[in-house]
Amino acid sequence: MLKIYYHPASTVSRPVMMFIEEHGVPAEFQLVDLFTGEHLGPAYDAINPSHLVPVLEEDGFRLTESSAILKYLADRFDSPAYPKDLRERARVNEMMDWINTQLARDLAYGTVYPQILPNHKRPSEEAQRVTVAWGQERARRWMAVLDQRLLGSGQDYLCGDRLTIADYYGASFVHLAEVIGSDLSAYPNVKRWLDRMKARPSWSKVFASIE
Repeated sequence: MLKIYYHPASTVSRPVMMFIEEHGVPAEFQLVDLFTGEHLGPAYDAINPSHLVPVLEEDGFRLTESSAILKYLADRFDSPAYPKDLRERARVNEMMDWINTQLARDLAYGTVYPQILPNHKRPSEEAQRVTVAWGQERARRWMAVLDQRLLGSGQDYLCGDRLTIADYYGASFVHLAEVIGSDLSAYPNVKRWLDRMKARPSWSKVFASIE
């Protein structure tokens, strides 16, 4: 049986939850309580020494990192959301790497998490102010790139006209801007795409814990 260690408040757990929900993947979900520190205990340390969720476990095989888990699941269950064509697949990989190394770094870790998660808050008011200001400045840049160059006005999804695992992955991060009350009207193409993702059948169930 395929097992997923997760928490619904985890930004990177939600894309995996969406994929599993929409593809009817037979999986057991094991909640790891991040708010009580369960992920820091010895039992979970034996599962993931990074003390993070999600983790996939299947027949003695363990896989960490949300992006890798999505790719594994898409191949494991032959999903068209991860194209077989070499160049189309490379484009999906590129987009997921861009989200990880650019957008997520500054939007999530530089802007949102320091404001809403106590363990990410900086130790002084000045450090907090500088961190958030720096994150916001860079996040705006990446959002503009996403809006004007990567999506554009005529593209429905991140990698073209079809849903891919990059959309599941990216939507969870972009939605963080709304979690802290940001207005996305300056990024109409991003808003249009995110609204399309929020209309998907799994969204309300998966995102219920933070909306």
